[in-house]
Formats: sequence, structure tokens, C-alpha cells
Amino acid sequence: MSRELPSFDLVVATVDRTDDLGNLLDSLEAQQYDRLRVIVVDQNEDDRVAPFLEGRALRLERIRAGRGLSHARNTALAGLEADIVAFPDDDCVYPEGTLERVGRRFAADQELSGITGRAGDEHGRSSPSWRPDAALLTDDNLWNRAISFTIFVRREVVERVGPFDERLGLGSSETWASGEEIDYLIRAVRAGARIAYDPSLVVRHDVRDDDASVGARDGASVGYLLRKHDYRARVVVRMLVRPLGGALLALGKLDVDLARRRFATFRGRVRGYRGAKRAKISA
Repeated sequence: MSRELPSFDLVVATVDRTDDLGNLLDSLEAQQYDRLRVIVVDQNEDDRVAPFLEGRALRLERIRAGRGLSHARNTALAGLEADIVAFPDDDCVYPEGTLERVGRRFAADQELSGITGRAGDEHGRSSPSWRPDAALLTDDNLWNRAISFTIFVRREVVERVGPFDERLGLGSSETWASGEEIDYLIRAVRAGARIAYDPSLVVRHDVRDDDASVGARDGASVGYLLRKHDYRARVVVRMLVRPLGGALLALGKLDVDLARRRFATFRGRVRGYRGAKRAKISA
């Protein structure tokens, strides 16, 4: 006997963007998935998104929140009611059939707590950093098997894990202003959640070459998480040294720009690791 497909709550934190948000909502309408609610967490001080929400063939709810990605998502958590929760970016696009595919996976495996996929451009191509092999997530292997807009989890996981760390995520005043979803997955996996990475599950998002400033920011977030979650020394050393090795390799190939980005990532990871120690002391 076939099981009923689960319901979805999609929490979309949005600020400044309008056309991109409209494209996401178009892709969600095209899913033609009946058991879907989209919670738009509007961080704008004006009503710029209103015209993009009107007349939609979607169950839409718009709530207000101050700036900060993690803060905006947390604002929506108390009102969740669906079986499955996801956090799409306001500039991503769900390919046709994504929700039905994910829903069938959850319906077929009641022990499955969550699914992650990879980010890809309009042709399905991803950054080389994405792992090509499917796997159950562990706190050691999840670093390159998830990004926020490809994460789907049961509501019970959200209720168990609690709010996002507001020191992380875009809009945070801290140096480590990203990595909020990795922090969330670490907490979920350590709480016993069984989350599967499926590299064939792709959510469309522009694949950009990060500059040195982004490398430093994201590196600081990785360092912060390594210290916050008390990772073993061998993991810390591996994660800190890897971008330094990449910088030296790039220099050997006379790719100065790549070497600069890799070295910025290395410095960011060291800074985040040290900063997390200070944050623990002051907490």
C-alpha cells in the first residue's frame, strides 16, 4: 500500500531581492505539489516583495523579521506545522519534480530524518568541492555534502535541534558570518538524526568563484565550528592545513589569484578557531 506523500513548509528568508524571489516562487508553483506552504520571512523595511507574492497559486504566508539570516529563519520556527521543513535561499530554483522526489524518499523510509543534495547551475554543474558519492552524514563528512537550500529535514528534527546559531549566517555581526546550516547539521547528527546525502538531488543556484574576502569569511566560520563543537585534534589539523596546502600548490602552478584565495581561507579558519575560544570564554 502506498504511503501519502508528506507536507512541506519552506522557510524563505529574503532581503533586497525581488526578481530572484519571483523566480523561486515560479519554480515552486511549477512543482504542482498540493501539500506545500511557503513562509516568506521578509527582512525588508519596505513592501518591495509584495507584488511578487500576489496572485500566486501557492499557500503563502509572509512574516516580518529584522536583518540576519539565522534570526529570520528562527522567527519562522515556532509556526512550523508540516512534516518536512526546508530553507531555500531567495535566489535558488527548485527543478521540476523536486518536492515529489524528496517526498517519495521520505515516504518510503520512515526512519530517514533528512536529505541533503548539492548545488548546481542551470546545467547541473557544481563546484569541484562537492562530493560525488552518496553517504549518510556524519559530523566528519558533512562539510562538503550540504548547503542550506539543499537541506530537507523532518519537523521533529527541527524541534529537537532548536534555533539556528545567530552568531552565524549572513547579517551576523561576527567574523564568521556563514556556516549556520553546517552548524545545524552537526547538532542534528550528534542528536541522532539519520540524514542522507544524495548527489543526484540538485537545487539550482549560481555557481560563483569566491574571492578572497568570501574565503576568509567562510574559513572563519569553519574554524568557529571546529572549536564550538570540540572536534578532535586530527580533524582540526586536517581542516586548517588543507587550504594552506592548496595555496602552496596554486603557487607552484603560478596561479597567484587562487593562491591568494586559498591563503585567505587558511587565515580565516585560524582566526575563527581562535575567535571561538574567546566567544566560549565570554559566553
